[in-house]
Amino acid sequence: MAKWGEGDPRWIVEERPDATNVNNWHWTEKNACQWSQDTLKKLLVGLEIEGDHFRCVITDLDKCQGEAVVNNRKGKLIFFYEWDIVASWQGKVRGKEETIEGKVAIPNLSEENDISEVDISFSLKENSDTGSLLKEFLYNDGASKVREQLRVYLRDLKEEFSKGLILPKKDEADSKTCKDQINNLSSKFDKKITVNNAQADKQQKNIGVKIATKTLTTSQSFQCTGPELYNALTQMELVTAFTNGPVKMEVKEGGKFELFGGNIHGTFLELVPNKKIVQRWRTKRWPAEHYSTVTITIEQQNDDTTLNLVQTGVPDNEFEGTKDNWDRYYWDAIKRTLGYGSFII
Repeated sequence: MAKWGEGDPRWIVEERPDATNVNNWHWTEKNACQWSQDTLKKLLVGLEIEGDHFRCVITDLDKCQGEAVVNNRKGKLIFFYEWDIVASWQGKVRGKEETIEGKVAIPNLSEENDISEVDISFSLKENSDTGSLLKEFLYNDGASKVREQLRVYLRDLKEEFSKGLILPKKDEADSKTCKDQINNLSSKFDKKITVNNAQADKQQKNIGVKIATKTLTTSQSFQCTGPELYNALTQMELVTAFTNGPVKMEVKEGGKFELFGGNIHGTFLELVPNKKIVQRWRTKRWPAEHYSTVTITIEQQNDDTTLNLVQTGVPDNEFEGTKDNWDRYYWDAIKRTLGYGSFII
């Protein structure tokens, strides 16, 4: 244990005036999904695209599926967004009464693509000579107008959701502004599980309160052997690789573990090499001292390995989030990082 004033600065609480998220070290997150859907609808619906002989307008947002999350980790803002958008449009050729209808599709609006690289395609509800003229006009002139609106969305996303995520240090409280901190933006999203300090404080009061729970079950296939999958879940260097962060593990019955900076923690209850892992498991988001029991069984097949998970005692209001986090931060991350996904044929 370092003495006061020595050692790792992450532990020096006085560096923050309010002693919250010291040196912006901890992972914090804001959900921007609903805000993004509302903003994209506002920016796209009603957008007029005009030329010398044509006039078109986007009339409705038919589909806006995906997600947007803004994170702070170690003083850096990280924006993750991925949207699949379909909108309706109507248009006319000047001097003609016929109204042409169609769709505009934006399937890959994400941080992985520059706005100039985002696919924007226009289609017709019914083919006609007039429709073909309008479609060609939209292809040449309409895509740039849509891109302008998408750039506004990204600008507003960064401005709106940067507020309060980067907390000033003691000597920065008066000199740093949110605008200054936006210069630290990163376009990659290192996947981590959310830390919500305010929610954790509220849940601290729930000790001893009976809560409703559910049982979560899931099954996954991995292109690896049973021992390889077992090692991916129990060997420090492999767990560190797919979680992309600090890990503490005592791989023995009664041994403790911490993942994602301590946001996931618990105890190993049973270990059967290459076959079974049982854990006493919780996240910081859950009511204080409430644990679930996670049972993972590994079954090697002829050409792949099946993992079955049963998790009892998941709080009702955390069920969907817990299920999604297993998929996103464990199974998808293992397949992507260690190459245990499906074979490419």
